[in-house]
Amino acid sequence: MTTVKVFEDNVLIRQLLEQKVSERILVIDGGGSHRCALLGQNLASTACKNGCRGIIIYGCIRDSDAINKLPIGIRALHTHPLKSHEKGTGELNSTCMFAGIHFKSDHYLYADNDGIIVSQNPLLKRP
Repeated sequence: MTTVKVFEDNVLIRQLLEQKVSERILVIDGGGSHRCALLGQNLASTACKNGCRGIIIYGCIRDSDAINKLPIGIRALHTHPLKSHEKGTGELNSTCMFAGIHFKSDHYLYADNDGIIVSQNPLLKRP
């Protein structure tokens, strides 16, 4: 898992999603803002293409109908049609806390339609 803290700014998110990775889960602490979207269809498609397996956003997305058709798990608080700002501010790999969960970059995240589990150790063995 990789974490990033931003507020209404998706520059660091774009930089992370443009990197080739192997099965990354990206957790974005967007401060719970409902004033703009931190992720849209283009960034979500980039994430898929580059090996990202899932994105959790404490904030909003846009293009939700198109995003829901992509082969990636994405969860957000809400949708909003407005794009975010591009200032390049934020923090990478810091502990994020929202929804009563502490998200740390070296932990494991499991999610489905019923919820999210974070663990210090892997819970599932991969075949």
